[in-house]
This record gives sequence, structure tokens and C-alpha cells, in this order.
Amino acid sequence: MSDKSKKQVPPFSLRLTFEERARLEKDSAGMSLGAYIRSRLFDSEAPKRRTRGKHPVKDHTELGKLLGELGRSRIANNLNQLAKAANSGSLEVSPDTEQAIQDSCNDIQWIRRSLIVALGLLPENDYDS
Repeated sequence: MSDKSKKQVPPFSLRLTFEERARLEKDSAGMSLGAYIRSRLFDSEAPKRRTRGKHPVKDHTELGKLLGELGRSRIANNLNQLAKAANSGSLEVSPDTEQAIQDSCNDIQWIRRSLIVALGLLPENDYDS
């Protein structure tokens, strides 16, 4: 017997259902399956799973554009000013103010829907434009 054959550890085979394998791949979160299974079996303090969240970003370019638009829009600042004025009782609701609030709501709805598409949670053609 050669030295190489003495030192080589025999492989271990395990049959899984498709569902079991899919779950292992999901749970391993970037680790090789062998390393993940080994860590789950033998490590008392298994390494924490590295996750990217439940729904990984499908379109980084689109997400970048949306975040840029969100930053330029000053929506958060404007809504904060409206809330402050409403809480202090100084918010006059004129037709212009009402239209500005409606426009902001429409902008927020567009941003929300676009983020949902960019995150891959809903195909682009599955929501009303």
C-alpha cells in the first residue's frame, strides 16, 4: 500500500431529496455544503451564517438609480416639515398644499414599486404603472 492511499480519507456519501438539498444550500449561505455540514455536526460554536437578506438585489443598477432619486427628492425632509406644521396646527390646507401632498404620495408609491421590482420581489410587468 502506498503512503498516499493510507492518508487519504474515504469520502462519505449522503443521499438527500431535492427539498433537503435546497434547504441545505439555502442554510449554508455561501459556505460549501461540506464545510457547512461539518460545522453543524462537529462545531460546538458553528460559524454564523452569512446572509444577504431574504431577498437579494436583482438589479443593482436600478437600485442605485432609485436611491439616488430618493436622495435628490428631499421627500423625507418635506414630509417632516409637513408633519411638524400639522402637529403645531400651522398647516394651511390649500388646494396647492393638497396637490403637493398627493404628488408626494404618488412619488413614494412609485419609489416603493420600483424598489420591489429592483429587489426581484415582483416582476416589472406584474404591477400597475
